[in-house]
Amino acid sequence: MSQPVSSRSAAVEPARHRLVDVPGGRIHLVEQGTGPMVLMVHGFPESWYSWRHQLPVIAEAGCHAVAIDVRGYGRSSKPAEVDAYRMLAHVADNVAVVKALGAETAVIVGHDWGSPIAANSALLRPDVFTAVGLLSVPYAPRGGQRPTEAFAQFGGPEEFYISYFQEPGRAEAEIEPDVRSWIAGFYTALSGGVKPPAGGGLPFVAEGGRLSDGFPDGPLPSWLTEADLDFYAGEFEHTGLTGPLNRYRNVDRDWEDLAAWDGEPIGQPALFIGGEHDGPTQWMADAIKAFPTTLPRLVSSHILEGCGHWVQQERTKEVNALLVDWLRSLPAGPGQR
Repeated sequence: MSQPVSSRSAAVEPARHRLVDVPGGRIHLVEQGTGPMVLMVHGFPESWYSWRHQLPVIAEAGCHAVAIDVRGYGRSSKPAEVDAYRMLAHVADNVAVVKALGAETAVIVGHDWGSPIAANSALLRPDVFTAVGLLSVPYAPRGGQRPTEAFAQFGGPEEFYISYFQEPGRAEAEIEPDVRSWIAGFYTALSGGVKPPAGGGLPFVAEGGRLSDGFPDGPLPSWLTEADLDFYAGEFEHTGLTGPLNRYRNVDRDWEDLAAWDGEPIGQPALFIGGEHDGPTQWMADAIKAFPTTLPRLVSSHILEGCGHWVQQERTKEVNALLVDWLRSLPAGPGQR
């Protein structure tokens, strides 16, 4: 970080919305506070709004807190081409956001798909991203098997959800007729303490079925209000889901693009926060065990008991405290990492 994080809370101005130019168009962001930059990158199917509880806390800790709408989401640009959503494009967006806001470096924090986007931003541009926080999805370096081939081996006769998302238009046809109900079910299904329906549940799709067949019945999880759901639904009813789903449709392109970084560790100070009941915590247990090799400067790793996938929304106070403590632990000198 370019300067120390304050150990005292300070009054900060309200959050501000801004559009900034990037090579692929424009990125919408919400920012709050001043100081060293902390760039927050959301996952699927979310928006900058998933960081609503972190923005003021990180700002009060003495940072310039910035949460973006990833390309394809919200008010950010939505290129039509599937390959416009490859990992290299997301990394370029993040670098351009840092520069557009007048900074040279930033700490980057990501959740869900935002976690590998943050990890690869740190991996490819250590000159810009001086530390990396990973929420829900642990870092796993590029490996020897093409991703779609690996995913095709999951689930036996059932189809892994990432495989289900590969064909353009297929998942859109399920989701877009009733976006609000679909995302309500998806958020609920991946929340901590939610019992899956009889006969199965996420992340697999039965032959001829739909992903939503695995959504549970019942009320919204406690972390998600009707107003929150209205916000998310309004975003996707306006933009559709093709841009967000195109991220999944680039996993093989990413594998090809990142061949030069095969097996490469991330050398910057790192943080991991996962949920006990979250899928990636379980499927990627070997990746977490490998952190001493893949994240040699890992500061701390936390699995939140009883928590599901949406860690920074489900466990706001715990995650905020972990983030602020980690930020305060980082080197304060210019350009240090």
